[in-house]
Amino acid sequence: MGDDTLYGRNWGSAGDYPFLHFEACYYRAIEFAIERGLKRVEAGAQGEHKVQRGYLPVTTHSAHYIADPGLRRAVADFVERERAGAAADIETLMAESPYRQGDGGSE
Repeated sequence: MGDDTLYGRNWGSAGDYPFLHFEACYYRAIEFAIERGLKRVEAGAQGEHKVQRGYLPVTTHSAHYIADPGLRRAVADFVERERAGAAADIETLMAESPYRQGDGGSE
């Protein structure tokens, strides 16, 4: 937990408990953040299923050093192509947002 954000990440279970993931990682996290006046719950990257639970997609960033020049070029080429696809995916998912558009609220 940060000053104004609750960060959720991976967790696991040895058993199969229907809907436990959504209860523990989404619904309770939101409730916890509201009770403590946090501004945001950061549920982690990936997952189209998050939109229907109120988590909107955002662009994420990471930085890595790749020592091998050939591999570095190949990764840079892939990332450049992937960037356009990720932007298109975000646009599509935002269109499915459960929130009203243009109501003056912040994202």
